[in-house]
Amino acid sequence: MDWQTSEDTVPSAPVTEADARLLLGRPPATGAWRDGDPVGERHFAAFGAFRTEGGRELPAYRLAYETWGELNAARDNAVLVLHALTGDSHVRGPAGAGHPTSGWWDDIVGPGAPIDTDRWFVVAPNMLGGCQGSTGPASIGPDGYEWASRFPYLTIRDQVAAQVRLADALGIDVWAAVVGGSMGGMHALEWAISRPERVERVAVLSAPPVNTADQVALNSVQLEAIRIDPRFQGGEYYDAGDGDGPNRGLALARRMALLNYRSPTELNQRFQRTWQSGVSPLGHGGRFAVESYLDFHGNKFTRRFDANSYITLVEAMNSHDVGRDRGGVEDALALITAKALVLGIDSDRLFPIDGQHRIARGIRSTLDGDRAVVLSSDFGHDGFLIETNAVGAHLRRLLEA
Repeated sequence: MDWQTSEDTVPSAPVTEADARLLLGRPPATGAWRDGDPVGERHFAAFGAFRTEGGRELPAYRLAYETWGELNAARDNAVLVLHALTGDSHVRGPAGAGHPTSGWWDDIVGPGAPIDTDRWFVVAPNMLGGCQGSTGPASIGPDGYEWASRFPYLTIRDQVAAQVRLADALGIDVWAAVVGGSMGGMHALEWAISRPERVERVAVLSAPPVNTADQVALNSVQLEAIRIDPRFQGGEYYDAGDGDGPNRGLALARRMALLNYRSPTELNQRFQRTWQSGVSPLGHGGRFAVESYLDFHGNKFTRRFDANSYITLVEAMNSHDVGRDRGGVEDALALITAKALVLGIDSDRLFPIDGQHRIARGIRSTLDGDRAVVLSSDFGHDGFLIETNAVGAHLRRLLEA
């Protein structure tokens, strides 16, 4: 099952012939987890009507989540771990029935790990709008059909409000820590700002205080790549057969995203100008190795994700602005009372380090004063998933604070 390991959590590598053979089959119209699929390690929590910031209503929703460790009698050892854009609840454990990828943070969460499940009760939900068990566009609506294009626009604040209900259902009044990276870091910030009384510690990893115009622009071309795929059909593609869904558009969006997740240094050092095969790409029909790398991971992605869900989650990311209706970013950050770890990667071109420094300056209770912890890494944005020794050491500091 090695091919199912998330490309986010390992260094880039050339595509082998064995890799390529694993993707010869036609991809499904959606890679979403569907009712009737193996449950794997998921739990489910169901909730009633949910009204979004935009005034739309879901008559009901559910969140898929996984847990590790035991909640103690005082209920004060719970840690919330929040995933990035294309992650899910499967933080640790092998790929297998019900789980298309192995755990994305196996080295961080587990017995004796930095988030030690012998001590902490860890909860990891799939965010609202996702496609791995939580209610999203691929879920069946009240009329018996997929929500598809009818699924409401969500904000980061909507997704956190949905998570608050999960905490209530689990009987967790205060999180010992809320930990998130990238989009999960946006959720962690929102938790600490909007519910300060419920967050004792917070870790914000490789996330910005606002999604900037530059970041919205990068996202917009990814969404357009999906929408202009003729097989997207305005989002109404769930009845399509294998190979007839919006796979090309979704794969192209993923290829664009990977260029933001990795650094020029890594790609240049890993691939240089090597060819994928003995056939020259200089007018003879061959390909550069880096082109094949992007193609492979784009195509692999279509087997575990849903195009409508990708649009929903990217638009939620675009909504991120902690200062909206709060007097600005600095006034919002001043509301945080949790002990905070703010960490960034020096080669991150998606969410550059100046955003993490701004967060650190605005929080009065950080571990490291008014500067974020800066990790030096060639892996770019995905460094928070790959540099587990360094990230883990800082998370230990936070949990011991």
